[in-house]
Amino acid sequence: MHRPEWAPETIDIERPSVARMYDYYLGGSHNFAVDRSAAQAMIAAVPEAPLMAQANRAFMRRAVRYLAAQGVRQFLDIGSGIPTVGNVHEIAPAGARVAYVDIDPIAVAHAREILAGNDRTVVVQADLREPERIVHDPGIRALLDFDAPIAVLIVAVTHFIPDTDDPAGLIARLRDALAPGSYLVLSQASDEGRTDEERAEGQAVYRQTDNPLSARDRATLLPWFDGFELIHPGLVWVPLWRPDPTDDIEDAERVVFLGGVGRLGPA
Repeated sequence: MHRPEWAPETIDIERPSVARMYDYYLGGSHNFAVDRSAAQAMIAAVPEAPLMAQANRAFMRRAVRYLAAQGVRQFLDIGSGIPTVGNVHEIAPAGARVAYVDIDPIAVAHAREILAGNDRTVVVQADLREPERIVHDPGIRALLDFDAPIAVLIVAVTHFIPDTDDPAGLIARLRDALAPGSYLVLSQASDEGRTDEERAEGQAVYRQTDNPLSARDRATLLPWFDGFELIHPGLVWVPLWRPDPTDDIEDAERVVFLGGVGRLGPA
């Protein structure tokens, strides 16, 4: 397979990447034939897959707008993916500072290229499973003030973290590094409302990647907000989280993603 100039030598372009599959769902151009093939297999199993990705991105945009209205000016986006239109730094108010973190080298390479010269952003390659490395990264520490509120976004990421890696514990370790008044924005794929066949087919597609899928239900996710006060309307299907007046919220559960925003209370 021909390697385009924008693809670093360190990435495997013959194995599907969840970041590049997500880019494909969103209509992006930073993906390869192997990613498109895997994404199309997912769409064959779950035809709403592109809609899920688009609804999830829309949830992130609404959450950032809400946080901006609350005065938040610092954002830590973990699992930010390949930059596309409507990224956090484009939605956040002027003067806001945004740290992007992703494990995928191609996502990081693109973000650094796009954001070159933007001194209010930083891009770091790191893994959610190493939260201390993230919060103590010199580049992130130089940009964000951890003595002031920070909004941590973990959007469409944790379903790629298996139970053996204790995602609830990872979030708690991030929470413990934040100042009171900080926020957690979280969304995760759920298998609620899916047939056994749909669950099996979706999991089979993602077993081809380096990130198998771990869908979880609402009861499992709620404790992940321990220490945070859930903002109304709570943990809901993402189209139902403070929708815009023109949004279509019919059959919201078919989008599969559950999402919520929580505010960290006093220590």
